[in-house]
Amino acid sequence: MALSPSESRGAPPAGGAPPLESYDLFPTRIWQTRLAVLRPKLPEWVAWVHALRAEYPEPAGRTNRNGWNSQDMTVLERPQVAPLREAIRLSCERVLGEMGLGKQRFKLQSWVNLHDRGGFNYLHMHEGSLLSGTFYVQVPPRSGALVFRDPRAGVLHSSVKGPVPNGHSDIRLAPSDGLLVLFPSWMEHYVEPHDGDQARICIAFNANPVHDGEAAA
Repeated sequence: MALSPSESRGAPPAGGAPPLESYDLFPTRIWQTRLAVLRPKLPEWVAWVHALRAEYPEPAGRTNRNGWNSQDMTVLERPQVAPLREAIRLSCERVLGEMGLGKQRFKLQSWVNLHDRGGFNYLHMHEGSLLSGTFYVQVPPRSGALVFRDPRAGVLHSSVKGPVPNGHSDIRLAPSDGLLVLFPSWMEHYVEPHDGDQARICIAFNANPVHDGEAAA
């Protein structure tokens, strides 16, 4: 396989060192956008989530601790969030196209994650999905970050740490109201503890493959 040099080639050689071309071999891409057009809907959706919790108070559990998550895994099908569902569906179509899966039919699986003070999600991945993501409905001050674990198993043993070439470094993403994030489902991730009095609320989702005889999103 022919390799193309990376765009960043570093500083010019010094002290007679030979010139070197650098190659980034295992790029991992995530996507994010701020859905500003939906911001006026956020207070309505916060109230809707609290009403859901009051109606179905038992949390589903899974990786969520010290908070509540919906047992309903189809929350984006609710009419209250139809504009959000359409934005997510179109975003997934675009991203899957970039991943070489433009013709792949998919369906959306979706649920609410809510963290009270001290709430978090422990390390996990969304096995079996094509793509995963989250939309942040309410992010109060001192909310925990979304952290992506460095997916290269061998780099855990590197003596080089930090966001430098061949260094080991997890990536922290600070969320905000109205932010949409998409990432490959195989990426391990977790959510740091929430340290606010107001609930931290997001809608998480997977784009799952559609098999013969099933309906797409």
